[in-house]
Amino acid sequence: MNAAEQAINFEVATQIATVVNLFKAEFPDVRADLKPWANDSDTRELVDPDSIDIGFHFPGRSRLFQSRSILIQIRFYRDSLTNSYRAIGVEAAGFDHRGKQWQFSTIQNWDFIGDNCPSADTGEQFKRFCRQIFDLFNPPDLESDA
Repeated sequence: MNAAEQAINFEVATQIATVVNLFKAEFPDVRADLKPWANDSDTRELVDPDSIDIGFHFPGRSRLFQSRSILIQIRFYRDSLTNSYRAIGVEAAGFDHRGKQWQFSTIQNWDFIGDNCPSADTGEQFKRFCRQIFDLFNPPDLESDA
């Protein structure tokens, strides 16, 4: 679901802003898009309500990312007993004028798959960004240390 629609309270809005800032810290030229999905009925049927989706756009085609835009979907599991959310995965895809160039998932092997994948160094930077997302949304349980 569009990040702008998921910013329903101060905590979530702050987490979304932190994700954007983490990405911009690694890749400063990027522009964030908190509404990457169109607001039509066909698109709405495909949107995962337990996700935060953010688009990132470079000023031109990024040679390091082999794309102009990246769509990131942070997926969550909702525990119905505690009504809490945990980040369970990050899915991403890179696009340019020819369409999807690569995809990435933390659910599988943390590998980039596609015809034009990011450079090795850029891929490692992106994986570091994904680890920071998990740290942000899944902080250690402070009560278990007591």
